Amino acid sequence: MNDPLDIDEFWRECRAAVPALPEAVPDAWAFGATPAQADDLLALVLNGTKTATASSLWDYEYTHDPVPEPGLLNIVLDGRGAPRALVETVSVDVIPFGDVSEAHAFAEGEGDRTLAHWRETHERFWRAHSEDPRGFDPSMPVVCERLRVIHTTNGSR
Repeated sequence: MNDPLDIDEFWRECRAAVPALPEAVPDAWAFGATPAQADDLLALVLNGTKTATASSLWDYEYTHDPVPEPGLLNIVLDGRGAPRALVETVSVDVIPFGDVSEAHAFAEGEGDRTLAHWRETHERFWRAHSEDPRGFDPSMPVVCERLRVIHTTNGSR
């Protein structure tokens, strides 16, 4: 798991690089459901390929977590739980699974970046890892976020 001291140290590094950042440390999380997924998806963020992500609105409702809003800052962790990137949510759209666009699928940067690949991998992910017991439904609401990288570190702490 992640060490709060590492996160605090990363946040101090972010604030030194971007002094206008707030004092409060943002939430920290990793992409995916496994360390390997976290590392693979983080690599896409770090190389500039992944500029979007998608989540199940049902999962947010089930866990009572707030739905992301533009301007939200988050620390992205690698598969070991180390902080590696600070991202800002640029935009959020909640749309049915079947209405997710080719442009969004491309911006997520995964696989061959097609909508068909996006649909197949996200359906499989939500069937296996959704926090809400409903899992997946072709009409389920999806939270589509656009992200902007604010700061990164090489993770050699």
